[in-house]
Amino acid sequence: MVTMSRATEDYLKAIYNLAHRGAPVTTGLLAQELGVSAPSVSAMVKRLEDGSLLIRPDSRALQLTDSGERAALRVVRRHRLLETFLARVLDVPWDEVHAEAEMLEHALSDRLEERIDAKLGHPTHDPHGDPIPPRHGPHEEGWGEVLDSAPPGCRFRVERVSDRDSAALRYLGDLGVFPGVVLTVEEQAPFGGPRWVRISGERQPLGPALTRLVHGHVEHG
Repeated sequence: MVTMSRATEDYLKAIYNLAHRGAPVTTGLLAQELGVSAPSVSAMVKRLEDGSLLIRPDSRALQLTDSGERAALRVVRRHRLLETFLARVLDVPWDEVHAEAEMLEHALSDRLEERIDAKLGHPTHDPHGDPIPPRHGPHEEGWGEVLDSAPPGCRFRVERVSDRDSAALRYLGDLGVFPGVVLTVEEQAPFGGPRWVRISGERQPLGPALTRLVHGHVEHG
């Protein structure tokens, strides 16, 4: 039985998030994600394996077990509920709620979590468009298409904006790139140049570092 310490919860959430970005989760990628040393990752991975929360399908990849995924989803739920509470109730800017929720998520009791959920009207998504896992039942994490790959001439509805880079998130927010907004992709500059989009009537250049953070779907018709 693994004690659900702050470090354990951080590892489970990081593995979950990495796995749902589509790339195989390795110890090196996990160390980079958490900003810790390789020996620290190896020690925690061993504890998670011993606690039946993690398996290794091959010598390099890491995969949560069913119980490991359930434990990770509990942390993800608390985190995204807290982000929503901070943004809606306390008016914390959307580029700051992630860091605040990182500190608060480990101290949130089940009872307070449910009170926050009820107070907010049982939200389904956080301020960045990330789906909030339900207390019970299935959860779909899907990221949708990336703005970086949307073809010129299309209309693109934003559904999620990655919160991994707070400065980039602040910049995109200043431009009006939020979940629910529809952009027009006008052209892609050659040789790795910016993608030109129209947002609320304004033409703006977005480089790859920004367009890869924006997810949604191309609208047809």
